[in-house]
Amino acid sequence: MRTPRASYDREEAGVNPERGLRTSVLGKKRKSAKTFCVFNRTRDSFLSLGVRLTDTHWSRLRGLVGKVRLRGDEGIWVVPSQGVHTIGVLFPVDLIYLDEEDRVVQLEESFGTFRIGPVRTNCASVLELPTRTIYSSQTQVGDQLLICRPDVMEEFFRNRELALKATAADASAGSP
Repeated sequence: MRTPRASYDREEAGVNPERGLRTSVLGKKRKSAKTFCVFNRTRDSFLSLGVRLTDTHWSRLRGLVGKVRLRGDEGIWVVPSQGVHTIGVLFPVDLIYLDEEDRVVQLEESFGTFRIGPVRTNCASVLELPTRTIYSSQTQVGDQLLICRPDVMEEFFRNRELALKATAADASAGSP
């Protein structure tokens, strides 16, 4: 049986400048906060600004159990995972199954409480987000997500803005 490769860098969770995606090198366990931003590059929309990484056996098993609700900017990123459960979770959630490259392979909107989610062998991780996140972000199967630290996300947008300005300047310089 194939074991999914963890598609994040625990130490850095940085952006590969050549591909614009997170690196895929496993590092040492971080002791600092494991909070990430999730951006849909295909649809150009944010899914969350406060996703918590659950990458240990205990944190994956616990998940959202015991929480009363999720705020609109919260969620958890279960890594590695091919499926999740909502046993003990008191509210429905949106589930986004991701492959090793953070491409969406399955969507489950408003997944009910006290259920076991579908198992996807081609899945490397799962995002558990508040209901209506999938709908409001217009996320679809095949979309490419960017999951990284807030400072890396800020740098991504800064570089993107500079590239757009350079493209606009080149276009205006070439026109009469």
